[in-house]
Amino acid sequence: MKKISYLLILTALTIAACNKPETETVEKIVKIEKTEAVYTGEVGLNPTVWYQTSAENKAIYIQTYKLAKLMLAENAKKKGKKPLAVVTDLDETALDNSPYNARMAKTGNVYANDTWDAWVNTAKATALPGAVDFFNFAKSKNVEVFYISNRSQATLKPTMDNMKLLGFPNVEDKYFMLKTDKSDKTARRDSILKTYDVILYLGDNMTDFTEEFANRDTTDFGAAVVEKYKAEIGTKFIVFPNPMYGEWEKAAFRNDYGKSPAEKLKALKSAIKDNY
Repeated sequence: MKKISYLLILTALTIAACNKPETETVEKIVKIEKTEAVYTGEVGLNPTVWYQTSAENKAIYIQTYKLAKLMLAENAKKKGKKPLAVVTDLDETALDNSPYNARMAKTGNVYANDTWDAWVNTAKATALPGAVDFFNFAKSKNVEVFYISNRSQATLKPTMDNMKLLGFPNVEDKYFMLKTDKSDKTARRDSILKTYDVILYLGDNMTDFTEEFANRDTTDFGAAVVEKYKAEIGTKFIVFPNPMYGEWEKAAFRNDYGKSPAEKLKALKSAIKDNY
């Protein structure tokens, strides 16, 4: 009986000794996951899956380019003395660069100028649904097409090679205005207005229409500016979906891209509401 008691006590102590480190290890892992979670390219996984695979995304582009055709025809009726033009952004408006975002989501890396330029230099972007058809439609109505993009000026040739292959119109230097020193597109838009009446602007980012959206109020995230321009939205400003990146993300970071990865993730979480 005594030996059995000793054996039971020893077994209990052994189990306790084994279980304690295991519990501590689990607690430590949970603690690390909570305190060391940071913003990486993986946060773009769901948005990129939606962008690349959802029928809804394709339908939205087809629908939006149909609207663009209707508004181009309508706005062209107000022709003045100047020739007519449309101004469009490139990335995620006319060209699909989601493979770049997919690579970041898979590897956990975040946007960098050198890796982005390397992607652009491959000239492998595809046309978004309805884009080529719309811009050729505009050209057929004697409406010139200008491409304003914040792609680097150094990537002009591969950009043009890419778009020529896809069948876009006006693939000539004079119709492209890429970034030299500023992301702000205002001066580039204004330079076109000197010679043309721009009847339509197309973009996936509200700064494709006005720089007022560049530093958005971090309480309403630019909603008041949208209200200010609601008459132009859908009539002169044609907006496309882009859940992968944009000024909206900068607003969530409190207009500060310089935050640490941990601070960025915290900022994103604080931007959304779960008060139900």
